[in-house]
Amino acid sequence: MTNEQMNQSSSTKGEVTIIGAGIIGLCSAYYLHKEGFKVTLLEQGDLINNCSSGNAGMIVPSHFVPLAAPGMISKGIKWMFDSKSPFYVKPSFNPALISWGLKFWKYANQQHVDQSAVPLRDLHLLSKQLYDDLAKDPSLDFGLEKKGILMLYKTQATGDEEIHLAKKAQNLGLDVEPLSAAQTQALEPNAALAVLGSVHYRCDAHLSPNDLVKQLVAYLKKNEVEIISNCKVTGFETSEGEITAIQTSNQTYAANLVVMTGGAWLPELAKKANLNIPIMPGKGYSFMVDPKEHQIHHPALLLEARVAVTPMNGMVRFGGTMEIAPMNDKINKNRVEGIVNSIPQYYPDYQVPIPQIDKIWYGFRPCSPDGLPYIGFTKKLKNLIIAGGHGMMGVSLAPATGKLVAELAVGSKLSIAINKYSADRF
Repeated sequence: MTNEQMNQSSSTKGEVTIIGAGIIGLCSAYYLHKEGFKVTLLEQGDLINNCSSGNAGMIVPSHFVPLAAPGMISKGIKWMFDSKSPFYVKPSFNPALISWGLKFWKYANQQHVDQSAVPLRDLHLLSKQLYDDLAKDPSLDFGLEKKGILMLYKTQATGDEEIHLAKKAQNLGLDVEPLSAAQTQALEPNAALAVLGSVHYRCDAHLSPNDLVKQLVAYLKKNEVEIISNCKVTGFETSEGEITAIQTSNQTYAANLVVMTGGAWLPELAKKANLNIPIMPGKGYSFMVDPKEHQIHHPALLLEARVAVTPMNGMVRFGGTMEIAPMNDKINKNRVEGIVNSIPQYYPDYQVPIPQIDKIWYGFRPCSPDGLPYIGFTKKLKNLIIAGGHGMMGVSLAPATGKLVAELAVGSKLSIAINKYSADRF
């Protein structure tokens, strides 16, 4: 953090307006409140069904490889012709998608992966520690469990690739162990497994995102953080390189220090402030299943299918697919069917019917072209902090992001370096 940024933040301490009450906005509000700021949250929706509500609820230091990685381009091209595939980029002449795709292509290389590993590890480990601290707050009970996550594989090629990645994880100091099929099955006594083996990331954890969001909202309201819902930001007033006012569908709010989150809507918000923050929405689906007597005890990722599995409040949540395309409110049943068809291939006891439309959740993950979040001040508007672009890892990285936002606002030493997450890198 530069001295200029420290002077910026210390001169604005007092009042903060956060745009967006998703999990990043809520955690930012939590830590800013802890630092003594008067916080106002502006949310365009009703707080009921944000992207984090249907999240897999995984805390994943295991995810030190960004989405932009070698092989994703070739896989994306192959999967483009399969309507049930786990990753899909919808062909379009949309200029934003083309620009995003070219940047993604540029960063999908081994050098980028290698340079991102330590920063992503540090961000995830900071978040995990902060979740441990949050779980000690008697007003917050979001079902935090530290059982790790099982990376389940069915083919030797996938297993070899995952075990190679596990060795890199071990070199990064993460607690991870490859397991045989029998060792994996021993961890799941109530549910049969049809796998060749797994990698157990014991460093990972999981929680109930629905409970987390509801309890953070309740905590903030109880502690006099003002949350204004159904309030869409329509523009900004600026003067001498600062935001002076925020125009909304309700009224105009004076601005002191502003934190812009907004999830998949961040590019639209940024554009209103004459900023370019490239993000494409990655549409994903999830649904809940009653396990009956076949309860799953450990969260898992079904590697070939790219499906997430999370035991949650006595049920099991299955989620997956990454559909890069302009936003729409349609449920693609083929993509949901792809998730459903993959489940019994790993868990033979789970013969899951395709859920009814009203039982399927969908949300838009905010995906940056290099697979890294945006965290920090922007040079163009000196009283604006950007916090977004976390892709599939919003829940996992929310406390760390919120803590860093608060540290930026105060002007204190940052818990970790954020150079890789610059809001001005594109």
